[in-house]
Amino acid sequence: MVEAFAVASGKGGTGKTTSTLALGMALAADHDVTVVDADTGMANLLFHAGLDDAAVTLHDLLVEGTATDVNEATYERFGLSVVPCGTSLAGFEAAEPERLRDVVAELARDTDVLLLDSPAALGSKSAVLPVVLADRVVVVVVEPTIPALSDGLKVQEYARSYGTETAGVLFNKVRGGADDVAAQAERHFGGPVLANVPESDAVRAARRAGEPLIAHAPESEAAARYRRAADRLDVRDGDGDAVADRFRSAVVPDTP
Repeated sequence: MVEAFAVASGKGGTGKTTSTLALGMALAADHDVTVVDADTGMANLLFHAGLDDAAVTLHDLLVEGTATDVNEATYERFGLSVVPCGTSLAGFEAAEPERLRDVVAELARDTDVLLLDSPAALGSKSAVLPVVLADRVVVVVVEPTIPALSDGLKVQEYARSYGTETAGVLFNKVRGGADDVAAQAERHFGGPVLANVPESDAVRAARRAGEPLIAHAPESEAAARYRRAADRLDVRDGDGDAVADRFRSAVVPDTP
């Protein structure tokens, strides 16, 4: 079985990377999980996962003619398989976004859940491709406000135009009550509100420590909310070879 989720948002600063790793660790209690930093331009998952010294990254896999194998860029951390992306401008410029299809296809053959930490905007092929490749998208919305919901709905609209369903919406960095706006979200999004994750000092401390939240502060309220969100993600069965073939043949979209 395998299912690919894109963790996406309509703007930066929503906590996508924190959310991707937290959901990954929570899902790893029952599944083999692979996390990919698909944000090739503004990667930072390697810092959150203590992999800032990784010798081989996704950038190396996206350059034609290299002899790099996917396994060389995959690291076992915190019960997850993690494929970090490099942060150099040269690596970004050399990378070919279309090659992400083959990388994801290879990874799909040997995991239960693929989580693609996606770029924050929809302005380039490298940004939209993870959403196009995924089976479903988890939309991360910072605070439950109407403007933030609008940003998230744009992501959902684009995903649907390529046949990607919505797994749910995750409210992050919540400071106050969220019930009214969460009820509106249930009506407008194609999936449920997975959780309202509060603004948390534990999240900031985990980032400074270079550890995922659930590893750094497993008893925190934020960690508990992420586990609740993971429980609401009904991971679906999929044949690894069939999914890999679908990824390889995916149409690379034009810039929106």
